[in-house]
Amino acid sequence: MIDRRLEYAIKENMTYFPVVTVTGPRQSGKTTLIRAMFPNLPYFSLENPDTRAMAMDDPVSFLSQHVDGMVLDEVQNVPSLLSYLQGIVDEHKDRRYILSGSSQFSLQTSISQSLAGRTAVLELLPIAVQEMQGNPAVEDADTLMYSGFYPAVVAGENIPRMFYPAYVRTYLERDVRSLLQVKDLYQFQTFLRLCAGRVGSLFNASELSNEVGVSVNTVRSWLSILQASYIVFLVHPYYENSRKRLTKTPKLYFHDTGLACHLLGIESPQQLSSDRMRGHLFENMVIADVVKRSTNEGRTPELMFYRDSNGNEIDLLLAKGQSVEAYEIKSSSTYNSSFETAFHRLPPQLEARLVRRAVVYNGTQERVGAPIEVLRYTSLLS
Repeated sequence: MIDRRLEYAIKENMTYFPVVTVTGPRQSGKTTLIRAMFPNLPYFSLENPDTRAMAMDDPVSFLSQHVDGMVLDEVQNVPSLLSYLQGIVDEHKDRRYILSGSSQFSLQTSISQSLAGRTAVLELLPIAVQEMQGNPAVEDADTLMYSGFYPAVVAGENIPRMFYPAYVRTYLERDVRSLLQVKDLYQFQTFLRLCAGRVGSLFNASELSNEVGVSVNTVRSWLSILQASYIVFLVHPYYENSRKRLTKTPKLYFHDTGLACHLLGIESPQQLSSDRMRGHLFENMVIADVVKRSTNEGRTPELMFYRDSNGNEIDLLLAKGQSVEAYEIKSSSTYNSSFETAFHRLPPQLEARLVRRAVVYNGTQERVGAPIEVLRYTSLLS
């Protein structure tokens, strides 16, 4: 079993909350992790029709059948259960319940209504580079991006060309159809592929609307479902009162580059190495991994990017309180001093908040501790 860093955050939160909820995309390892962590608590999957029927028919008896609590997997399938769970944990403060779910939208809605203040909500995303110590793929960026970070692929239990097509089909059948009335699956598949072609780029709903042949509202609705299902996420621009006109449009990223590669029709690391999307996917991999590092610690990262009307851009701003770390991300294996240019053209308000400036790239030469650092991607991520 791969050692998952989120385990420590789960244990810490168990001290303070009677319920801990672990969310994340399907196949990210939620069930494996929580079953390994709590072998003495009975496990029930609410994907199972018989278990689901039992929970719905007599929720109080179902939740009270074990004095220590229980593990409830895919709990979004019976959201009404959470209303009864509230009363049980208030009455039996020594019981512990571990919940998991794959739909951020429906689960968060149910939790906010029924378990506010009684549960910690943690996210388990695909494997982080930090969790892949000793895996030789970490040193080959093209293999890493192509293979992706889902546990089954990282552990060698499946291969990308088998895993990702099945993942997309299952996702469309089980999640999208249950959340949206998608009448034309081909249109939605086209939308997915077009999103993959925009990783690391500004998300323009009107442009996608024209290309897919659906309304802007439909595009925005589909995007919200992709976000709620942990397929994509948005990074918003830095904005502060300034005489410079900054863009307010967010940039789009996938939580997993292996899935993005599949949707782009990339069939091998060798093909990826010369693909026009390689730089965008490299940027995607680095930023997605920064997100994982924060969520593994039970934190929500505050990510931004900088771009002004003159085209000056910093790929990633990571805010920590009033301080900001700035990273320019390049897929090149050769360092060039031009990578630093944007750092010298930042507005005074942002410049005053910066505590770190670094170029993150695919090369091996590093410059650590300098005013503008140069870091191999493995150094930043691991």
